Amino acid sequence: MAVPIGRRLNTEWNVGARHALYREDGRWYHHLKRFPGALFDRHGYVVFQTEDAYRQCPQLRHGQELHVDGGISSIRGYVRMVG
Repeated sequence: MAVPIGRRLNTEWNVGARHALYREDGRWYHHLKRFPGALFDRHGYVVFQTEDAYRQCPQLRHGQELHVDGGISSIRGYVRMVG
């Protein structure tokens, strides 16, 4: 069985997140459940050290799923790894 991309990038890029999710365009995700948690896109990632930081991030829209206004690259602390 293939390793999920978020988990693989978390390891390859030495991010250290307890929960790692990937979406190519960085705009829609399932919810993070363990912290520190990281959201990855095709160019980089953003880490939320705590659930409070995750819940209070103004670009995140917490509904049934997580929507990210402007993609995760618009979030302060985004780390660009490629491109």
